[in-house]
Amino acid sequence: MLQVEQIDYIRLEANQKGCTYSDVARRMKIDARTVKKYANQEEFKQRKVKVRPSPVMDPVKPIIDKWIKEDLKKKKKNHRTAKRMYQQLVKNHSFKGSDRSVRNYVSKRKEELLEYAEGSSLPLETIPGTAQVDFGTAPFQYHGEVIDSLIW
Repeated sequence: MLQVEQIDYIRLEANQKGCTYSDVARRMKIDARTVKKYANQEEFKQRKVKVRPSPVMDPVKPIIDKWIKEDLKKKKKNHRTAKRMYQQLVKNHSFKGSDRSVRNYVSKRKEELLEYAEGSSLPLETIPGTAQVDFGTAPFQYHGEVIDSLIW
């Protein structure tokens, strides 16, 4: 099965640039019939990934999520590593799974949380030629004398 990027490339080359199926097939090192199939296909359906139950990881996923969310509030230097999370699970929660399963879950979950955090912020845009300025007074001490000065 081809990747989405490959299918998009086939459609671009065959349908918009007018390349022949055999040219595209030669460049991609696939069969020309495959190129024809994807070039003429209106919609392609992606397979739905079945979520399988995980009897070992499911009980500890909320704990790991909590740790990851706590760590995102701290400095990067103070974050728990996936290895450290695994060690704490084995020690404190009698975890029977493998180190690799914890590492995979932590990696996937951190990526999901970072994508969500990046998508939730709005870019700050200003209109050219406009500005906002705050005026006020502030007391300053100069040679032992307190002076109220205008600031902006």
